[in-house]
Amino acid sequence: MVGAVLAVVFAVVADEPEWGGFSLGAVITLGALARLTGGGRLAVRRRPTDVATLALLGIALMVGAILLQYPWLMPRSIG
Repeated sequence: MVGAVLAVVFAVVADEPEWGGFSLGAVITLGALARLTGGGRLAVRRRPTDVATLALLGIALMVGAILLQYPWLMPRSIG
């Protein structure tokens, strides 16, 4: 939670929303890794569900942030 708050504060203070989004994605992905290794005692959902959801969200945020920072990486449509 602290990492997510720091990532959002970084995005606002540094006026770099792309890298703030990347750092938020990295924190969420680290949360997935922590949940995979046994962190947290959440009994509502199963561990594989949490890990898959957090990992996909974190990776999607990081890829989106990189594409916003470097738009030339965006795939071009043919036609």
